[in-house]
Amino acid sequence: MKYLILIYSNPTSRAVWETLNDEQRVNFGRGHMSFTEELAASGELVISEGLADVSTAKRVAVREGRTMTSDGPFAEAKEHLAGFYLIECDSMERAVELAAKVPDAAFNEVEVRPIFDMKGLEL
Repeated sequence: MKYLILIYSNPTSRAVWETLNDEQRVNFGRGHMSFTEELAASGELVISEGLADVSTAKRVAVREGRTMTSDGPFAEAKEHLAGFYLIECDSMERAVELAAKVPDAAFNEVEVRPIFDMKGLEL
């Protein structure tokens, strides 16, 4: 089964990031690289990516056949998606075990969500 591990940035995680020195920040990045390599070696990694700054985002909506966009950042949002790991493993328990290894989990929560399986749905 596939699971998505979602990594969010929020005021708490940004405050912790600001306390880290350069070496700690480099080690944090290396932690992500090491975790990605571990997932790849186990065959559980589907894809992993960090996301660009929220200020580069676009919101898209279609109303009455017209596409409308707006720019970020979004003042009302204190939290935003910063990155993700799409994994494939045997159970939610294993997905949680893997999520606990995400470097961000040491000072912030990460979210684990099963991917909705659309097999068998008829159109």
